[in-house]
Amino acid sequence: MVIYCVALALVAGTALSAQAAATIAPGVIAVGTDLTYPPYNYFDDNEKPAGFDVELMTAIAGKAGMKIEFHDTRFENLIMGVRGGQFDVIASTLYVKPARAKQIDYIPYMKTGVSIAVATASGLSFAAPESLCGRKVGSIKGGAWIEKLNELAGGVCKDNPVDSREFPTSPEVTQALLSGGVDAQMEDSAVLQSAVAKLNGRLQVTSTENLYPVVVGFGVRKGNAELADILRKALKELEADGTYPALLKKYNVSKPTEAEFKAAVGE
Repeated sequence: MVIYCVALALVAGTALSAQAAATIAPGVIAVGTDLTYPPYNYFDDNEKPAGFDVELMTAIAGKAGMKIEFHDTRFENLIMGVRGGQFDVIASTLYVKPARAKQIDYIPYMKTGVSIAVATASGLSFAAPESLCGRKVGSIKGGAWIEKLNELAGGVCKDNPVDSREFPTSPEVTQALLSGGVDAQMEDSAVLQSAVAKLNGRLQVTSTENLYPVVVGFGVRKGNAELADILRKALKELEADGTYPALLKKYNVSKPTEAEFKAAVGE
């Protein structure tokens, strides 16, 4: 596990006491994030954490007067890590799902969707999930859309199910796609656009709309109301000063409504 620290101002008195109760280390927010997932979470050219989640959490820590640590953790281990006290909060494009909401408490902050990509050399093209019947489709392990893919087996793909395959990281899915191990990759739209830009025409997005819109949230240990309140308060302040809206615009994502969040957790 790699830990990166960004020094920010500390506060004192009663505020510091509240932070000590909310986080593992007083005055520090330890963040679990999978740094293999550009443009949301990744290492920049200087091997420093970067991306939307990194920028937003750093700004949140600043508003809260706390330091911040980023713990590079693979996606499938994030919920286990926050529940086990390895870090305080998950900030890693974690889609809101009812099953996850039973294990952690969410603070929603983003809405996005997924796209389908193919290797350009393959000559294949898939505009919608329904066109993937009988195809090998790669996804990052734990992707929220995998359930949707599996549901196709009971409908249009009943006689020719999607062969859904999961990989530890998104770049590994892309590598499998380029090597012919899978026919298509389903992934967050912004993540695929980032990959397309880096691969100089070897990868292309063939879906025609943002599929399976999803709400994304920070995740904290169940019952950690102190930290959840710190995050919500900081988000409100960042919205008021324009930082949060600017980041949403920069990464071409949007803020979810309360109704969308409640629907995502099954309320």
